[in-house]
Amino acid sequence: MTAPFRLASGGRIDRARPLAFTFDGKRYEGFAGDTLASALIANGVHLLGRSFKYHRPRGILTAGVDEPNALVGVGADEAHYTPNLRAPAVELHDGLVAESQNRWPSLAFDVGAINDRLGRFLPAGFYYKTFMWPRTFWTKVYEPKIRAAAGLGRAPTAADAARYTQVNDHVDVLVVGAGPAGLAAALAASGSGLSVMLVDEQPECGGSLLHDLGATIDGRPAATWVAETVATLKAAGVEVLTRATAFAYSPHNMIGVVERLTDHLKDPDPRLPRERMRHVRAREVVLATGSIERPLVFPDNDRPGVMLADAARAYANRWAAKPGRRAVIATAHDGAYRAALDLSAAGVEIAMIADLRPNPAGPLVDAARAAGLRVEAGAVVTGTRGRLRLGEVHVARLGAGGAVSAPEPVAADLLAMSGGWTPTVHLFSQSRGKLRFDDALQAYVPGTSVERERSAGACRGVYGLAAVLDDGYCAGASAVSAIRGGAVLGKGFTVSADAPGTGGTLGALPHGRNPSSVKAFVDYQNDVTAKDVALATREGLRSIEHVKRYTTTGMATDQGKTSNMNALGIVSEALGLPIPTVGLTTFRPPYTPVTFGAFAGGSRGELFDPVRRTPSHDWAAAAGAAFEPVGQWMRAWYFPKAGEDMHAAVDREVKAIRTSVGLFDASTLGKIEVVGPDAAAFMELMYTNAWAKLGVGRCRYGVMLREDGFVMDDGVVGRLAADRFHVTTTTGGAPRVLQHMEDYLQTEFPHLDVWLTSTTEQWAVIAVQGPKAREVIAPFVEGVDLGNEAFPHMSVRECRFAGVPCRLFRVSFTGELGYEINVPADYGRAVWEAVYEAGKAHGITPYGTEAMHVARAEKGYIIVGQETDGTQTPDDVGLAWAVGKNKPDFVGKRALARPAMVAAGRKQMVGLLTKDPAVVLEEGAQIVATRDYEIPAKMIGHVTSSYRSATLGRSIAIAVVKAGRSKIGESVFVPMPDGVIEATVVDPVFYDKEGKRLDG
Repeated sequence: MTAPFRLASGGRIDRARPLAFTFDGKRYEGFAGDTLASALIANGVHLLGRSFKYHRPRGILTAGVDEPNALVGVGADEAHYTPNLRAPAVELHDGLVAESQNRWPSLAFDVGAINDRLGRFLPAGFYYKTFMWPRTFWTKVYEPKIRAAAGLGRAPTAADAARYTQVNDHVDVLVVGAGPAGLAAALAASGSGLSVMLVDEQPECGGSLLHDLGATIDGRPAATWVAETVATLKAAGVEVLTRATAFAYSPHNMIGVVERLTDHLKDPDPRLPRERMRHVRAREVVLATGSIERPLVFPDNDRPGVMLADAARAYANRWAAKPGRRAVIATAHDGAYRAALDLSAAGVEIAMIADLRPNPAGPLVDAARAAGLRVEAGAVVTGTRGRLRLGEVHVARLGAGGAVSAPEPVAADLLAMSGGWTPTVHLFSQSRGKLRFDDALQAYVPGTSVERERSAGACRGVYGLAAVLDDGYCAGASAVSAIRGGAVLGKGFTVSADAPGTGGTLGALPHGRNPSSVKAFVDYQNDVTAKDVALATREGLRSIEHVKRYTTTGMATDQGKTSNMNALGIVSEALGLPIPTVGLTTFRPPYTPVTFGAFAGGSRGELFDPVRRTPSHDWAAAAGAAFEPVGQWMRAWYFPKAGEDMHAAVDREVKAIRTSVGLFDASTLGKIEVVGPDAAAFMELMYTNAWAKLGVGRCRYGVMLREDGFVMDDGVVGRLAADRFHVTTTTGGAPRVLQHMEDYLQTEFPHLDVWLTSTTEQWAVIAVQGPKAREVIAPFVEGVDLGNEAFPHMSVRECRFAGVPCRLFRVSFTGELGYEINVPADYGRAVWEAVYEAGKAHGITPYGTEAMHVARAEKGYIIVGQETDGTQTPDDVGLAWAVGKNKPDFVGKRALARPAMVAAGRKQMVGLLTKDPAVVLEEGAQIVATRDYEIPAKMIGHVTSSYRSATLGRSIAIAVVKAGRSKIGESVFVPMPDGVIEATVVDPVFYDKEGKRLDG
């Protein structure tokens, strides 16, 4: 099949490698090097989709990722299908399958186009005013319909079959953008001995130089200079990444980069990931992100065949695809004249250049006139005609005072427009850099940097090839100088190229028509028109952020690339305020859409929430244990014997703990090493109790608060040396506590010489609990006297256990004599089995989490997250003794002094004993003060833990009750499904209140 709009020669496509592809089921042919957009243009296909709200026919507007219209779904099957890809950014490969979106039953005939006829009833914000009544209709009628109509592409029905990876990179200099400025910056940084990375979102480096046929650099054609420069950079060790989009600029010079590895391949190596997410941390950054051509805002400026001028030029020069046969060039900037000349050379008839300016002048204007092109000054496009493709352009003359003459119809299938250029400041804005408005450029440019960054070239308003190259080179040299010192020197490139040109316009063009009867689009992707923006100002919106949300202009994936400045121009004119006063919307990451897979990386399926297993897991499974998930861990719940249910097994296990010895795997406890000269000072600040005077070899129970004074975590802490603490946390709290510590260390206490290391996975922890615990472990312990005086409760010693390096803690969560044997995780199973075999003579019994819960509840020990819900202070849960009264400061100290934190009537932890000992309360059950309560009931607390205690021969419960300690001895009532249960408030310590059993 011959592509009717394919130029016979030229372009950067490989004509020796034809590629077949389909679009909406029809077969076409392109070449290696094509994009889906260029291949469709070459085949005469300009209608690619329907618009979001009005379902208007839409074609290709741009030649890059700023494309708002031509969004397509790509994929041969559901497992490889991706919606909402930009056709100009989709590389062609053999067998590619693409489809248009947001249309039914077909692209040419879409019933949703009725919305275009009903447009007068669908103004900006119509849903805020329309779907109000009746109120019951919102959830049953309005919301489902709105949700069904929202969106463009469809979500695939099958799981993504591709694989994604994530890596961390550290470089000295990162250059974003491989156009002329970026290449020059990388060239300046190369050879410095520093690590340099250059990233660009396109398949090849060069940017605008790839379609600038007349430019030369240092005596070589621009494309040749690009190829030689890239080769030089790679030879110098610069990491050059193409198909790599820098999509987010985070604090501390962390740049998110997504590298696409296989989408351009027909049969990729299955071992390759589809995309690689790179977290790049750079010492210095150069942003060379270029600029975006602005559309013109006039009636019906969205028909297929209406395109940005430089995009039309790129399709002709870079991809040898003629975007039309007869063109009108509408412009307010000299750059469009360059496009007119190149399109004319490619065989496109230029019907007219309609220049909005009254007296355009300059080398490019002169060249167009010399070439015989018709130039109309003071001319404005007032509308277009055509059904599924542009057929006619209406051009009028501007008179005095903005008067518009009767329009002249001009036959054309291509309208190439240019309103000037907008620097691409998205990444700079994301970095929290301050933008400033340049009156001469009528655009925002980078101002004050916050990060170690500098912008170069067109993204900071520098135009003209020579100036861009010099600016880029100086930026690269500046990045090197910032690291190494030394002078910043330029290079001096010899350049032959067109002048950059001047001009530009913002806002809507005059058209002399009734504004309410036309659609002049500002934001193509969201179907926002000039009258929508004007309506927002009439309805009282003054902030551009409010206008953005009311109209949706600049929202979603477009992030204002082609719409933002024109919207600002319209608001500025409507309010009579200068643009800087109107302000600028926030550019949010990602710069362009990023697949969910890239963010997920390997965290999918079973790896989304990996199951972590303790060292004794396989042993416990073989012993018939039942398991329960605790956070990410799979833990032994109980060990039933033949004929036992859970309750019988737990009763037996608790009895073993109380009378002989129990064996428990506590490896899931979070473990953090706090090390450094200021370790004790850091611990004093992070925990409520005192640590400076804790002796080496001793342990202390620690309570950690959030900044608001509420209990966040707890655990036993052992001091191994003057500068080293072994901190344990709750199983689920380990990552949260480490993050909390790191946050304060980095932001509030950076003066402290401390470092933190998670050692949760390093240590297996085997708890041996019960009266015979010492007898069981004694044969294995080398170098430690286990006697009560030498090794009392709440002590820690480093020793060897069964020949293995060990940190031996004498601690207990059961109230019995207890030890926790910490050995390297690889030895955990072997040590567990050795202890179990030695303990058989003493009646050792492995026990699970349920028995552990019962035993600790009998002793009144709390579990953070069960007795607490984020609103308890230490005093509320009976831990006031753990708060250092004379400590000058710790996290949460000031919050504890707030009146509400010490007010009478706060919920306090107490014990509950049901009147009927056989009744076990439900955890979470609410508590009321009287049996005959009114509805709605006034709740005074709730049950946090409830168990049947074989030790006590009855049920026990822990609860939080308003002013609970003052109610000890009183009755409260717990509504349950089987009736209201009466219980007596008691002290929460049910067993061995004196703690004598801890001493064995």
